[in-house]
Amino acid sequence: MIAVTRLNGKKFVINAEQIRYIETTPDTMITMLTGDKVVVKESMEEVVRRAIEYQRQKHALGQ
Repeated sequence: MIAVTRLNGKKFVINAEQIRYIETTPDTMITMLTGDKVVVKESMEEVVRRAIEYQRQKHALGQ
């Protein structure tokens, strides 16, 4: 799970493994495997960085 922020400032978490793709439109929009779309304050690069870090931590723990 990674933490992100809605445009209204409310923080929430998403399952990084369920991200289908991320685009900048100019806001950062995350499309999940379910087709749900979420617009967040973080840049596309930051969301990718957090997703990669999540995967690194997951594999470091042997999961």
